[in-house]
Amino acid sequence: QVQLVESGGGLVQPGGSLRLSCAASGSILSFNYMAWHRQVPGKEREWVAVISGGSTNYADSVKGRFTISRDNAKNTLYLQMNSLKPEDTAVYYCNYKQFRAYLNPIDAWGQGTLVTVSS
Repeated sequence: QVQLVESGGGLVQPGGSLRLSCAASGSILSFNYMAWHRQVPGKEREWVAVISGGSTNYADSVKGRFTISRDNAKNTLYLQMNSLKPEDTAVYYCNYKQFRAYLNPIDAWGQGTLVTVSS
């Protein structure tokens, strides 16, 4: 029912910035939970940021540097990443959750976009 496609990843120097995008299609409810996660090979996937019900929260590792937002008219989620560090290098994934009465929840993931922070 829901498809997510991430874009905007690439190579950036430490201290630089990138903006990731996640284009959503299908039966999207704009007020539902959307989040960014990231994963380094050999490590568990790590939650990064969430936007839900008009509020946002961030992992301590990115707080003050990353900003999550969404454009409901375009069904697009964004992650603005500033002051990037080498430890931010990972594949970043978009996540959408929709809880439904008498049905299993929708839990959709994109294919990921690679962010590399290196000199």
